[in-house]
Amino acid sequence: MRKNIQIQPLTQDSFSAFGDVIEKENHDFFSINQGLTQRYHALSVAQITGDHVTVGMSIFHNLCATQIPFKIDMLERHPYGSQSFIPLQQQKFIIIVALPLDHSQPDEQQIYAFLSNGKQGITYRQGVWHHPLITLEAESDFLVVDRIGGGQNCDVYHLVESKWVIERKQSEILSL
Repeated sequence: MRKNIQIQPLTQDSFSAFGDVIEKENHDFFSINQGLTQRYHALSVAQITGDHVTVGMSIFHNLCATQIPFKIDMLERHPYGSQSFIPLQQQKFIIIVALPLDHSQPDEQQIYAFLSNGKQGITYRQGVWHHPLITLEAESDFLVVDRIGGGQNCDVYHLVESKWVIERKQSEILSL
């Protein structure tokens, strides 16, 4: 029997096993720049491992939109660094993550999908299994913060059985 992955709202509590939600909501700030700016400090902290590496900032430009439902066949992880995605046009995007089964593979029975509200970014913790970026809008730009440097920092795992990512019924979302 095929197990579908239902998309759920993105919250810090629901996403905490995989990383951080980057958003202003429910966070304190302090004033800077003569009171003209509110600083929401250290909403997420980059992780990196290895010699001769640094944290880099890039822009990923996504060319196509994904239609729901859609099928996934693989997951990836970055064993030596965290990876953050922040939408630059407040576009919604889907985050797919999995808990580990063991040291070398994700648990295919524990794959989760979250929907960012467009004002939320995320950080995948170092080594978290996830699907590459999925956006619901074409021509989307994301600020990406991740490890730059030597060594193989992307493990790819091909799922034994493809999974379908589907929307939750509105009644289920309202009851969360």
